[in-house]
Amino acid sequence: MKALPVLGTLAICGASGALFSALHAPLPWMIGPLLAMALGKFLGANVAAPSGGRAAGQLTIACALGLYFTPVVAGEVAAHWYLLIAAAALAVLLAYASGWFLTRSCGLDATTALFASVPGGAAEMTVLGERFGARSDRVALAQALRVFIVVLIVPFTFTALGLHGSDAYRPAQLAVDGLGLLALLGLATLAGATLARLGMPNAWMLGPLAATVALTLGEVSLSAIPTWLSNAAQLLIGCSLGSGFDRESLMRSPRFIGMVCLSIGLAMLASAVAAWCLAVLGSVPVATMVLATAPGGMAEMCVTAKVLQLGVPLVTAAHVTRVIILVTTTAPTFRLAKRVVRILRG
Repeated sequence: MKALPVLGTLAICGASGALFSALHAPLPWMIGPLLAMALGKFLGANVAAPSGGRAAGQLTIACALGLYFTPVVAGEVAAHWYLLIAAAALAVLLAYASGWFLTRSCGLDATTALFASVPGGAAEMTVLGERFGARSDRVALAQALRVFIVVLIVPFTFTALGLHGSDAYRPAQLAVDGLGLLALLGLATLAGATLARLGMPNAWMLGPLAATVALTLGEVSLSAIPTWLSNAAQLLIGCSLGSGFDRESLMRSPRFIGMVCLSIGLAMLASAVAAWCLAVLGSVPVATMVLATAPGGMAEMCVTAKVLQLGVPLVTAAHVTRVIILVTTTAPTFRLAKRVVRILRG
């Protein structure tokens, strides 16, 4: 990859993030770069996301989230374990419902439709779907649209409703220490690299998160994540998300894209209704459960919770649980479903 397009892209994304920040938009350092990158790709501009940028962004955000998990907070989250399982089960049900909808509405084969609908990580679902014969281009596009739409709609909706700043949770470490920050990022990198080498999904999110949570639970305070670094991480994630769009793929299948967008909208609505029910059941804020059940990407929804100060530990734990359950059960469940269909067909 040539350096010039990447540097130019980072400059454009940085300017877009600064503009959205000046306009007091929600999640400006993610949404600004996301829209700038998507627009550039759609217009055919010579833009390119930096290699490894999303992983670096996830690693940094994971460290920031892990600092919330003090022993007291971890105990509170564990006490709501049934909400975490329920949110994950909801994601499974919505994935199969969305897959059925895509099959019926735009003639997509069942395999592609399912893996295009499972919110278990865009890259992981694309690779997993390809193994089972799904069309990887359709899966990748649908997954990118899912994260794109949720990231755009949820923060703006929450901001418009004034759902901001009601979270009593605070990171265990508030001061930035240079050497401590280097040590924290170094340990996080080691954890992420280890999981990536083992082939774990979302390795650069789960590994650093686990390492930071372990340190926080052990009351080992190294450093807080400085605001500028958190903003840079959001920029990298937004830039990476926007790179999944190009004019050719968007113009080639308008009906497919329309039905995917509709299915995502319906999934978001169903998630919000279920979130309200779970919030009443678990006596937690409705806004927190909406973020915990939203069918967006794990990093993106957790960043939203962090920026809007809405139940960061519970939202993080819910999305980690969802990803682990979806990634580990989607393949065997799909095999079982195919077997049952064969038997029923005789």
